[in-house]
Amino acid sequence: MRQSVIVVLLIVAMLLLAVANLLWGSLSIPVADVVRILLGGQVAEHPQWSYIILESRVPQMLTALLCGMSLSACGLMLQTLFRNPLAGPSILGIDAGANLGVALVMLLLSGTITLGSLSVSGYLLVIVAAMLGALCILLLLLLLSAFLRNQVMLLITGVVISYVTGSIISLLNYSATEEGVHNYIVWGMGNFSGVSMDRLPLFCILIVLGLLGAMLLMKPLDAILLGERYATNLGINVHRIRNCLLVCTGLLTATTTAFCGPISFLGLAVPHISRMTLRTSRHRVMLPGSMLMGACLTLLCNLLCTMPTSGSIIPVNVITPLIGAPVILYVIMKRR
Repeated sequence: MRQSVIVVLLIVAMLLLAVANLLWGSLSIPVADVVRILLGGQVAEHPQWSYIILESRVPQMLTALLCGMSLSACGLMLQTLFRNPLAGPSILGIDAGANLGVALVMLLLSGTITLGSLSVSGYLLVIVAAMLGALCILLLLLLLSAFLRNQVMLLITGVVISYVTGSIISLLNYSATEEGVHNYIVWGMGNFSGVSMDRLPLFCILIVLGLLGAMLLMKPLDAILLGERYATNLGINVHRIRNCLLVCTGLLTATTTAFCGPISFLGLAVPHISRMTLRTSRHRVMLPGSMLMGACLTLLCNLLCTMPTSGSIIPVNVITPLIGAPVILYVIMKRR
């Protein structure tokens, strides 16, 4: 009963925060006019308000909501698989692969790829590079998982991959132009405003596919939580489940990193907040609860990043450590 009440409260909080994201922004727009625009009307005195609401705030709100759900689901699944409270979406190096792809484009190629008469540049190139970089690391992990049966060794491999990609990025930074370094740093700060309305359908499809795959893994994850030997005795193919989990977390991490940049701490901290709130380990409750909690926190972060009447937006990674770091420190102190 208590868990059902908390889930309902999370749903209500998520809806309220979603509405607040539509009403509150860097430009002050009267609530009545926002409602009129959302219902299909126009404001004759300010026609640009329709563009701000429909082309900026709506996709930004949906992006933050889905990004929070996906990162939280990834964090929970990885912490269960590796039985490590400090496992998160960045632990396997998939987001590091996305970072490397973007670094190659921005720092080495100056943001433009030219093939004969065809030239590709801008935000689309960044998304493609991030997805390809993350996909390469995911394929490498799937290949290594056929030889590394031990979960800890796979975890260490992910950490090593992150260090190697970090070294390559540092080398690229050293030889890049000032503009390239600036663009890469800005992208690395993370934001939910980069997904426009025309890119939103692709983003939603990829995230929903990953989340559906995660929901199908709830029962096997409950068994793995009790130990690999116990899960094997129940007839669960642990190696196959691990590969399916890598695909789901890889798809979600690659998509969020490609479209929003690397978002820190949320995937690591939200599962712990959900455990403390829901007081259960069952994934039938924890996975939806973590997704709702993650959505609420990303919507809150997006709200805090938008400074009213200032015309500017604070990067997401300025806010997320303020929420995630105290939670991680609490977990570390509690487990000594």
